[in-house]
Amino acid sequence: MHAVVVRVTVSNRDGAEENLRERIVPRVSQAPGFVHGYWTRKDDVGLAMVVFESEAAATTMSEQVPNMINADVTLESVEVREVVAHA
Repeated sequence: MHAVVVRVTVSNRDGAEENLRERIVPRVSQAPGFVHGYWTRKDDVGLAMVVFESEAAATTMSEQVPNMINADVTLESVEVREVVAHA
């Protein structure tokens, strides 16, 4: 399994959460190879980890992330990482 790890800075919490709930989560959860997704926030920093069955599926999703971001957040980084353990 591989994970897409995304870090954003949130400038408008309400708008960012609305975009997350209405557009991002439904789109990502229907992507091929989707396993689990977690979207977190601490203060104005958002961190998401979305797990896919394969590196190819994770890479495909990572390439789509910039198109999902709206003006309420600034994209800081996107990485694809191998999942080496889970519980």
